[in-house]
Amino acid sequence: MSGQRELGNFLQTRRAQLRPEDVGLRDHGDRRRVPGLRREELALLAGVSASYYTRLEQGQSLGASPEVLDAIGRALHLDVAEQRHLHDLAGGVKRRTAAAHPPAEHVDAATINLLEAVGDVPALVSGRRGDVLAWNRMGHALFASHIAPTAPSDPRDRPNLARLIFLDPHTRALYADWRTKARAVVENLRMTAGRHPDDPLLTSLVGELTMRSPEFAALWADHGVRPCDSAAHEMRHPLVGALTVTQQSLRPPQDEDHHIVLAVTEPASPSRAALDLLAQAVAPSAGRG
Repeated sequence: MSGQRELGNFLQTRRAQLRPEDVGLRDHGDRRRVPGLRREELALLAGVSASYYTRLEQGQSLGASPEVLDAIGRALHLDVAEQRHLHDLAGGVKRRTAAAHPPAEHVDAATINLLEAVGDVPALVSGRRGDVLAWNRMGHALFASHIAPTAPSDPRDRPNLARLIFLDPHTRALYADWRTKARAVVENLRMTAGRHPDDPLLTSLVGELTMRSPEFAALWADHGVRPCDSAAHEMRHPLVGALTVTQQSLRPPQDEDHHIVLAVTEPASPSRAALDLLAQAVAPSAGRG
């Protein structure tokens, strides 16, 4: 993914979402060829020249200072996640190309022990690109019971959360509001792409999903960014039926690109009862005489 092109596309999409009245400018009623603010209006709000902003948006200007990026972010009304993404994209323009074959990701023993320590709370570890690096028994049972439980142990065959959401019918049926979950996955992947624009495996994943899923392609083109820190999802599990879980994402201190995802439920709720039932169904002794 070209850092210059991604930076320009992000700025264009955000500029197109703003109207003059959103930023305190008078709309004189003149017809606009495209929706949103004009470049010169955005430049005025950011306190930079129109020619400089145009070059930045067209990928012809490198090395924008943090102060200029902050000013442009304020003019575009970016939130915290979008502002960080803007800085990541601008910094990515100046980064050197990454290794053609990045090393396989691994989970350390302490994180594996943590997955087991949470007991019957579904948990998994996802890597930089959304590959499932490990899961506990309940994480496998809740999120991907139709996949071999040993799949994360083989780097060549690891499930990928984005592929599952967009290309796997079992996972698609698992979420009552699939579109909200799908958007969250894409927006989080966008943030990762901003931090690692030269990751060839990430570029390959985005290309594959763009070609195979029109829904992914449309969401990716929107340039939305948001971290998947915590969100409630209503699920339709094939074994225990409907339940609502809050998926919380934690980052191990030793690697910000890894995420520990926990699925928690309200105490004494029907959803907790459903998880308890699932735990009984997949317990090691289940079905044995």
